[in-house]
Amino acid sequence: MELSIKDAVMNSDFKRQDGFAGELMISIPPKVWAEARKRDPLLHPIYITYIGYFPKASFHYRERRRGCDDNILFYCVQGKGYYIIDGKYFVVQPNQFVFLPATEKYMRYWADPEDPWTIYWVHFTGDHIHDFNQSIGIDLTKGPVNIPFNGKGIDTWRNIYQTLEMGLSADHLCNASFCLYQLIATFLFPQRHLFSEQNNEADIITRAILNMRDNLAQRLTVEQMAGACNLSASHFSSLFRKATGMPPLDYFIHLKMQKACQLLHIPNIKIKSVGLTIGYDDPYYFSRMFKRYLGSSPEQYRENARISGEILRN
Repeated sequence: MELSIKDAVMNSDFKRQDGFAGELMISIPPKVWAEARKRDPLLHPIYITYIGYFPKASFHYRERRRGCDDNILFYCVQGKGYYIIDGKYFVVQPNQFVFLPATEKYMRYWADPEDPWTIYWVHFTGDHIHDFNQSIGIDLTKGPVNIPFNGKGIDTWRNIYQTLEMGLSADHLCNASFCLYQLIATFLFPQRHLFSEQNNEADIITRAILNMRDNLAQRLTVEQMAGACNLSASHFSSLFRKATGMPPLDYFIHLKMQKACQLLHIPNIKIKSVGLTIGYDDPYYFSRMFKRYLGSSPEQYRENARISGEILRN
């Protein structure tokens, strides 16, 4: 029996805030930060309150009826999840990051029941967090942002986590606060955190992805993708997988299915037309591929989207 999004969200037996196999999580007590900031007030204009990693977080669910005093940064590396903030609904997929700003608005977020997300996350705040958010363009309306695989960001996250894991001394807290800026920068300015050779590779991958997006109605082969970048198929595949964590064809299908999901939220578009738009002239084959990658048929996905809309209005 398949579990719908509504079932996973609304059935309290499946709601989990944490406790996932392989998870990592550190909470820094407010008293620790109060003492550190009193001692060195200029060193911590923004600071981390929680940091964690949830792998394949089945039935992860968190509801914040009065919002959150912290900013929350999610980076999804596998699977899928969802969030609602201030009445807006978003889907989070691999190699996307999200900044949820400190707010009093209602929010909730949860993992997909069929393909639960794997996420690195950080909570951070400061005395002037709203001014900070305004300065760098973090607001409620900005949804998930696509990014090439952010290895530098993950390395920085690990540095922060391992530092705090060794204790909450003044030096460790200072290092974490300084590294927090670098972590944020790897997401806001990803191209600035690559070496020159990697910059060339990033340009190649960006061109390849743009080519895929321009040809969603086609059935591109790896050879055609590589040829557009003047590379051999094997070298192109290696670069692409290194940058995105996925083989080129899987990524191309992922883009097709992402587009299909967007179209399925439009009630008056027939499912057959959705398939044709992304290059599947056989509706049965499209349905099989959609279910393979999304865990439900197009019809079920559309129904779940409708149900989510009803949940949103309640």
